[in-house]
This record gives sequence, C-alpha cells and structure tokens, in this order.
Amino acid sequence: MQLIDGKAIAAQIKLELAEEVTQIVENGGKIPHLAAILVGHDGGSETYVASKVRACEEIGFHSTLIRYDDNVTEKELLCKIIELNNNHDVDGFIVQLPLPKHISEQKVIETIDYRKDVDGFHPVNVGRMSIGLPCFVSATPAGIIELLKRYNIETSGKRCTVLGRSNIVGKPVATLLMQKSNPGNCTVTVCHSLTKNIEEYCRQADIIIAALGSPGFLRGNMVKEGAVVIDVGTSRILSDKTKSGYKLCGDVNFEEVAPKCSYITPVPGGVGPMTIVSLMKNNLLAGKKIIYQ
Repeated sequence: MQLIDGKAIAAQIKLELAEEVTQIVENGGKIPHLAAILVGHDGGSETYVASKVRACEEIGFHSTLIRYDDNVTEKELLCKIIELNNNHDVDGFIVQLPLPKHISEQKVIETIDYRKDVDGFHPVNVGRMSIGLPCFVSATPAGIIELLKRYNIETSGKRCTVLGRSNIVGKPVATLLMQKSNPGNCTVTVCHSLTKNIEEYCRQADIIIAALGSPGFLRGNMVKEGAVVIDVGTSRILSDKTKSGYKLCGDVNFEEVAPKCSYITPVPGGVGPMTIVSLMKNNLLAGKKIIYQ
C-alpha cells in the first residue's frame, strides 16, 4: 500500500506556480489577483478561505477578502459580484459556499462571469468540461485528476466507482475520468444514496472515489485487493483526543481499507490540499487569459 501524499504534491505545485509568477513579474506582466467573498461565520468556510488567502501569499498572488454578515441581502451580494465582474484588476474570484438559505446559490453562481469563475461552477464551464473543451475545472475534481497523474496511476480501461453525485465533486470527477485523456478512459459508475447493491459496485472497482460526506462509509469488505481509493470526505466528528474537540474524518474506514489498497489518500493530507492549489492554478490561467481571451 502506498499513501498518496496530497500535501507534498500541493507543496510542489505551489513552488511551480510561484516560479511562474516570478517569471511573469520579471517580464513586466500583471500579478494574478484572486478575490474571495465570505458570507457569515461558518467555521469550515472560515478555515477554507483563510487557507486560500495564505496560498495566495505563498505563491505571490494578490488577494482580496470581502466579508459579509449572514444577513446580507441577495441583491447586495449579487451587486458585489457584478462589481467584481467589471473590475479589470481582479482576474478570478470565488463566493465561498454554503450560503445562507435566503440566498440562491445557483443565482450567485450564474451571476459570476464565467471567465472569472475559478471555482469552475458556472454552467458554461461545466458544459465545456463535459464535452472536453478548455475551461476552469472545479478544484476538487481537478485535484483528484492531478494526484492520479503525478502518481502515474493507470486509469485507461479501469473500472471506477464514484460514490456521490454532487455538482461540486461526484458528477465532474466522473465526467473527467470518462474523457479520452490521461488520466481518463475509465468505465465509470456513479453511485448515490438510492443505489441498490452499492457494495457490489465498489467490490468491482479498480478505482473508488468516495465523495458521499458519510464518515467511514467505505469498509474493508467493500474493496477488492489492489484497488486505488481516493477519499474526498471531510466530516468533522467529536473527539476527546484533540484540543479543538473534533477531528476530520473521511468517507473511508482507513484502518480496514488501507491494507487492501495499492494506493490510498489519507484524511487530512490527501485531496484537501490539492483542492486549494487547483484553485490557484485556475486563477493563474485566468490572469494569463489562456482559456478565455
């Protein structure tokens, strides 16, 4: 069993991005600028956004954090998004999800200029991804593909089971793994909460992407020998062994599953760090105007 070290790969990619930013500056170019909108005070969102701002500093990007209380109106938030769309200094921006219930997340996503949508959630980017055109790919799926690529994990002709059908992870990663590309060319099955005989689909898989948000869902008896397992889950569960009183838990029962795997990601330190650097890569592309002129 080999552990897939997302933290180490992310650190390597940050160095690559920082070197490219240095070259841009030396050539008299514009430093990429990422803006983030954070609504409310959700602990997870606070942590994610802080990590993104810190990554910008490490790479050499400019960053702007825009904060609102959770009682901000939908109209006010949409006006800010339109303002960022028209701000030529901002290359890409994100609106951290989830949002308060009185704000339509879909309306927010569709209001973002798809040319600045470095989260890759806009229907234009999702549609282009689905037919294999250049686009901003959603950060977590892009991070998963990058891990498979950097560890030289064979995907062509392999059976892949994706657990979860979310628009953020499950659907896009399934689409990417079906593409005529490397990594890609998988035969993909997408399972969800209403899938019957889900254990059998898992046992048949050469590659399992677990993105259900259900702690410890994937057990040892659901995985065949030599499988590759990518754990996207990041649930917070109570723990008396940490100062914070909780710990991060993935969708995979690591102790049971790991001994049967050829490769497996840990939680934390697997997919999570790759999500952030994938966002940074998208913002660099946005700044260079490579995808959308």
